[in-house]
Amino acid sequence: MTTLRVDEQLAATKDRAHRPTLTSRPQLPAQPGPTAQPGAIVPAHSGPGVPPQTRRILMLSWEYPPVLVGGLGRHVHALSVALAAAGHDVTVVTRHADGAPLEEYADGVRILRAPEDPVTFPLATSSLLAWTMAFNHTLTRTALRATQAGSYDVIHAHDWLVAHTAMTLRDHLDIPLVSTIHATEAGRHQGWLPEEMNRTIHGVEQWLSSESGRVIVCSGYMRDEVGALFGVPAGRVDVVANGVESHRWKVPARDVAAARARFAGDGPLVTFAGRLVYEKGVQHLIAALPRLRERHPGLRAVIAGDGPYRAELEAEVHRRGLGGMVTMPGFLGGNDLPALMAASDCFAVPSIYEPFGMVALEGAAAGAPLAVAATGGLAEIVEPGATGMTFRPHDPDGLGDAVDALLSDRERARAMARRARRMVHDQYGWAAIAQRTAASYAAAIANDATFTAERTEQRMSQGRALPALPEGNLLAAAGLR
Repeated sequence: MTTLRVDEQLAATKDRAHRPTLTSRPQLPAQPGPTAQPGAIVPAHSGPGVPPQTRRILMLSWEYPPVLVGGLGRHVHALSVALAAAGHDVTVVTRHADGAPLEEYADGVRILRAPEDPVTFPLATSSLLAWTMAFNHTLTRTALRATQAGSYDVIHAHDWLVAHTAMTLRDHLDIPLVSTIHATEAGRHQGWLPEEMNRTIHGVEQWLSSESGRVIVCSGYMRDEVGALFGVPAGRVDVVANGVESHRWKVPARDVAAARARFAGDGPLVTFAGRLVYEKGVQHLIAALPRLRERHPGLRAVIAGDGPYRAELEAEVHRRGLGGMVTMPGFLGGNDLPALMAASDCFAVPSIYEPFGMVALEGAAAGAPLAVAATGGLAEIVEPGATGMTFRPHDPDGLGDAVDALLSDRERARAMARRARRMVHDQYGWAAIAQRTAASYAAAIANDATFTAERTEQRMSQGRALPALPEGNLLAAAGLR
C-alpha cells in the first residue's frame, strides 16, 4: 500500500484546466422518461426526437477538483459535467480543500464538500483506515444535508473509500446503489494482500461490489477481475471505459517547441508521466535506458510525476549512471504535461498493473507515439503495430525493443500516433461515456426490486459475513495470472 500524500493533491490545483467555474444549475424536465424492462439496459436516448431520460444522481468521491490525487478525481469531474450537459441533475459530495467553497454550482454540477472534523487523522499509510472512517462520517452528514433540498434516483459511489457512506445513504434513502471499481487492492499488489490493512480494503471492495445493483468497471480486464475476486455475476457488471477530453491535450506549437528545447537536447526524447509507485513499472523503463542509449546516442528521458517511490527511482538512476540523461521534474501542470507528451518521440507506459490506462489515451490525444505494457486495460486500448507498440510487463528488454522500434522508424511512429489520436477522438469522448453510465443507472433502477429481494434472501440464509479470504495470490487462484 502506498502513502497518500496531501501535498500532491494540493499541487494538482495548479492545473487550471480542472478548476470549477461557477455556472447556473440545469433545469430538468418534469415528465418521467421510459420505464426499463427487468434485466434490460435502457439506452440513453429513447428514440428519434425524444429527450433522454433524466436522472437525479448523488455522486460520492473522495477526490474532486481542486483535490486531485490521481486519475479518479479527474474522471468523476469529467463524468459529472458530461452527465449534467446531457440534462441529468448531478450532485457530487466530496472532500473539502482549503480555499474551496463548501458548496457551489460549477460546470452545471452541484458540489458539496465535507470539511474534516476538528479531531483529524493523518492521511498516510499507517492511519489510512482510521482516516477513511473519519472521512466517511463527515461525508455522510454532508450527503444527508444534500438530500434536504430534494430526492435522488440513484447513488453512484467511486471506490472503497466512500463505501460506508454509500451503504448508509442506500439504506436511508432506499434508492439503488451503483459503484465504480476503478482498481482493486489485490490488483495493486499483483495478487497479494501482504498486511491486515490490505485484507481489510479488499473486504470493503468485496462488500461494496456485492451490495451494488450495478458495478461499473473501465475495461474487460477489470470485469474479469471483479467477477473472479468478488463473485459479482457478469450480468451485474457494466464495462464503461474512461473518457478523455481530447482538446485539453492539444497545445500550441510554441509550447511543444519549448518542451523540446527544455528536455530533449539534440537526441530523441522518451517520456513517462504518472504517479511514482511500484506498480507503474518505471523501474523497468530505467533498466532499459542503458541499452537504448547505446542504440540512440544523445537519448534523453523524462520521468514526470511524484509519489512515494520517487527516492528509490532516483537512487536507481544514480546507480546506473544515468543522471545526465534522465530528468525528473516532478508534477507538471497546465500545458506543461501535454506539451511534454507532444514533444516526445516515444511516450512509454511500463505499468505492471493498469486497470484501464488513461495516461496512454492522454498521450495519444497529445500526439505522442506509444509504447505500452500489454497488461490490463492497456492491452485493450493499443493495437500493436497500428496505434502503438506493446511489450510484456516486467520485461525491460521487451520495453527497450518497443521503444527502439519507434525511435528507429520515425515516419511509422508518427503514422501510428495519428491513428491513435483519431481512435481517442472517435471512441473515448465524454458524451458517449456519460450515455453509457446513464444506461447503467437505468438498469440499476429497473432491477432494484429484484436485486433487493435477492440480497435479502441471501442475507437471511447465509448471514452478513463475507466469504472467507483464500490464502496466497488471489489473482493466481482466480486464474487471472
